[in-house]
Amino acid sequence: MAYPVPEKPVPQDGAGVPDGFQRLWMPHRMAYIKGENRVVGTGPEGCPFCQIPRLDDAEGLIVARGSLVFTVLNLYPYNAGHLMVCPYRHVADYTELDEPETAELAEHTKLAMTALRAASGAQGFNIGMNMGGVAGAGIAEHLHQHVVPRWGGDTNFLPVIGGTKVLPQLLRETRDLVAASWPAASHRVAG
Repeated sequence: MAYPVPEKPVPQDGAGVPDGFQRLWMPHRMAYIKGENRVVGTGPEGCPFCQIPRLDDAEGLIVARGSLVFTVLNLYPYNAGHLMVCPYRHVADYTELDEPETAELAEHTKLAMTALRAASGAQGFNIGMNMGGVAGAGIAEHLHQHVVPRWGGDTNFLPVIGGTKVLPQLLRETRDLVAASWPAASHRVAG
């Protein structure tokens, strides 16, 4: 299906010089691009993954809490429903986790997949960690495992050419759906 492209530039308020492009405004991304709230130093002071568990679940976008790890919605998601599994303990490297932390991180990853399948019909996942800034970790000082749901046909030109991702709902709504679908009653959080 071809999308109609205007023959003449279409004026759009606030877009500058009129042209043939449609615009999808995502001003909240500017905070990420500018590095606002970026972790400074290597300690837990100022670390968002150390601060988030102190918030209530809805405010912190926490989907589930375990005894050693918690699962939180990514504030700057690669895809709708993008979760991160984080240890409470401030550690930078996977090799620094002890055996119980490693086991609970793995279990929360499995539960996250189950919840995302139930909440959104996810057909696949990208799961992984970026260890260190040179590997792409945005917050290298505090280990976190990404669980990114995927669907057939979920890639399009916007992220590749336009540098824009379309998210179909507000993060709080996504958090509520995934939290309600979390499979382990012992790890379910209050709304």
